[in-house]
Amino acid sequence: MNITDLIPVMLLVLLGAALLTGASILFWAFHVRRKQVTAAPPSPAPELFAAVRAVPAFAACPVSWLAIRSRNLRTVQNTLRLSNPHPCRLIQGLAQEQKLFIAPPVQGWILVTGSGLPDPGDDIDALFRFLVNISRKLGHVQYFHAHRILGHHGWARVENGRVLRGYAWAGRTLWNQGVKSRPELELGFRCFQYFDSEDGPDFENPDSLTGNVEKIPLLAARWSIDPTSIDERTLEHACGVAGEPPRLY
Repeated sequence: MNITDLIPVMLLVLLGAALLTGASILFWAFHVRRKQVTAAPPSPAPELFAAVRAVPAFAACPVSWLAIRSRNLRTVQNTLRLSNPHPCRLIQGLAQEQKLFIAPPVQGWILVTGSGLPDPGDDIDALFRFLVNISRKLGHVQYFHAHRILGHHGWARVENGRVLRGYAWAGRTLWNQGVKSRPELELGFRCFQYFDSEDGPDFENPDSLTGNVEKIPLLAARWSIDPTSIDERTLEHACGVAGEPPRLY
């Protein structure tokens, strides 16, 4: 047999070797891929995603907030006269401790939170003026304050510049105006008069002070909306507005 006769045989051998090598590579790749898929954690069920999205954005109740009966974010922003305003999503607005954060409308209400809101314990007259002034422009405005550590608390409803109900306590009664609303009565709020003694028996009752603080989100739910019940799916817009307040009070 000469060399010419061996060429076809050699070509067949080379072809077979190439096919065998290719098949081995494919089998190895398939085996590796199968191990990766097996080791990968299962994808979360759609119900889990829904549950995550449904977690309230206000995981903890803010210390102070406004509830304004409006869907007009720009009108609220102009009334509060924010400095350096910028768009801000709900989660960011709550997490970054903004001076003022105007949340997107939800169920016909706009909530405003932040350390820039007046504190009744600092100056009750300033809080009164602030609420009356913005209510003259915005109509129906509600204010809530619940400091769990100090026990300071307060709530108010103001309509077109007229106080319908106002109460605030910070070591003593600072504000008690108007008749108790039905939700206050039904929830069992204890409201003290201006000159009630801190040494009196009611002040020793945990329900009198701590109880009031704990019930404020329930009152908010009855008057307007409980901030701890809000999640991003209930918002009418994706973004709110954050900024710094001027000296309104």
